Amino acid sequence: MNQSQNHPLYSTDRENLDRLSAIDSPSPLDFVELARLIIRYKDFNGAEDLNSDMEKILKKWNLNKSELDAITRKIWLNGFRPASFSSVDNVGSGFDTSDST
Repeated sequence: MNQSQNHPLYSTDRENLDRLSAIDSPSPLDFVELARLIIRYKDFNGAEDLNSDMEKILKKWNLNKSELDAITRKIWLNGFRPASFSSVDNVGSGFDTSDST
């Protein structure tokens, strides 16, 4: 029996998805944020409401996951880095932008 789990960043992610849901013309940061959340919850056993809302946002933006991946890949290739914006909500993102040279 698989028991539904609670994600420690649920409330922060809920707020982010509520914000994204209100957007009609997403910015590059909005695309990256949605893609990050989709990855976070991809195999997570729980937060079905978040996954459902992410699907609704994709439909609202007339995208599927493959198209979102292509868009965000291009954004990253064009120099996007998490340090280029300021947000407390990046906790747990796994980004490491430090220069180790």
